Amino acid sequence: MTNTPASNDEDPLAARRRRLRFRAWHRGTKEADILIGGFCDRHVNDWDEDAILWYETLLEENDVDIMAWAIGTAPVPDRFAGETMRDMQRLDYLKTP
Repeated sequence: MTNTPASNDEDPLAARRRRLRFRAWHRGTKEADILIGGFCDRHVNDWDEDAILWYETLLEENDVDIMAWAIGTAPVPDRFAGETMRDMQRLDYLKTP
């Protein structure tokens, strides 16, 4: 695989969005992949640089904590509280069979 510079017309955040998708879908458990990856798939294209930075920081946390904050079994730390976490807590991005 070769590293090629992004074309001039590519969104400057596109590479970060691709990395986020990969990281969100490769968490280690199927449940975390579905919740964290599903959320990323649903929202990542709408995120600006601040939201991307927020999600990059969130992904540094333990999956169990992220899932507990999303489903409401643990209080959300102040650094993650806000509109994006409320979007995650809606769980409307999860597909059901």
